[in-house]
Amino acid sequence: MAPRPERGTFRFDKYYLVMEQLRESGAPITEHAPEPMPREWLEAVHCPDYVDEVFRAEVPRAKERRIGFPVTPAITSRVRHTNGGTWLAAQLARAHGYAANSAAGSHHALHDTGAGYCVFNDLAVTANRLIAERHAARVLIVDCDVHQGDGTASLTAGREDIFTLSLHAEKNFPVRKARSSLDIALPDGLDDDGYMETLTRHLPQVMADFAPDFVLYQAGVDPHVDDKLGRLALTDEGLALRDRFVIGESRRLGLPVASALGGGYGDDPRLVAARHAASMLTMAAANSAFPAPSPTN
Repeated sequence: MAPRPERGTFRFDKYYLVMEQLRESGAPITEHAPEPMPREWLEAVHCPDYVDEVFRAEVPRAKERRIGFPVTPAITSRVRHTNGGTWLAAQLARAHGYAANSAAGSHHALHDTGAGYCVFNDLAVTANRLIAERHAARVLIVDCDVHQGDGTASLTAGREDIFTLSLHAEKNFPVRKARSSLDIALPDGLDDDGYMETLTRHLPQVMADFAPDFVLYQAGVDPHVDDKLGRLALTDEGLALRDRFVIGESRRLGLPVASALGGGYGDDPRLVAARHAASMLTMAAANSAFPAPSPTN
């Protein structure tokens, strides 16, 4: 893990706290340490010149400002491992049905720069690699972060084998939205009932039409009513309903699901960490109702 940056407002300490919450929950969790994402896998999605800037920890200040913190050697190591974590979660999901990366969900990172606290886009990189390794032919990325996954949408635009579904607050960051395969822009203050009505109307139809064989889930908890950077009004139970539905719809079809942490912000990082931990435990419990998949490749 990287130390907290000297500049910027991003709270890296929540990642430590998420693991503390999971360990103290009493749930039967198994922890895995990922390998760093290989450079060539990152370069298959991101501009090689930008990847080189990150690896050398010489990212131009203008790009660091877009990211929101300085890219130090420790940050370089961290983002390689958090990207590797989403890949590892995908491999574990193939065996167990569901697995979570307790970090990452860096859906704002673009081709030649990071943005919005994101350096490399683990969702796009993992989706690309799943297809390259023939672990999947069609990958659905379900993004339920309160902010649109503009980086994921732009990095996978035009691909018929990756579908991006984004449910996000219409008036929130980023100001200029990219075009996902399907964007659902939500009004300020949308509550549990309104959110679930929208999700239950669109997700099954996307799965039926696109017919994915793997799901990556951006499980941000920033739609919560108390989130500092959100504009929606989901309660704890609303987030749980959302997560159970995504896992249930995927596993009902026999699809493995790997989730990434995504966004969650507040003045008390322990409260935010508790929401993230609850989200992962909810998804794990939902997965337990289904038999483990039988990978054929």
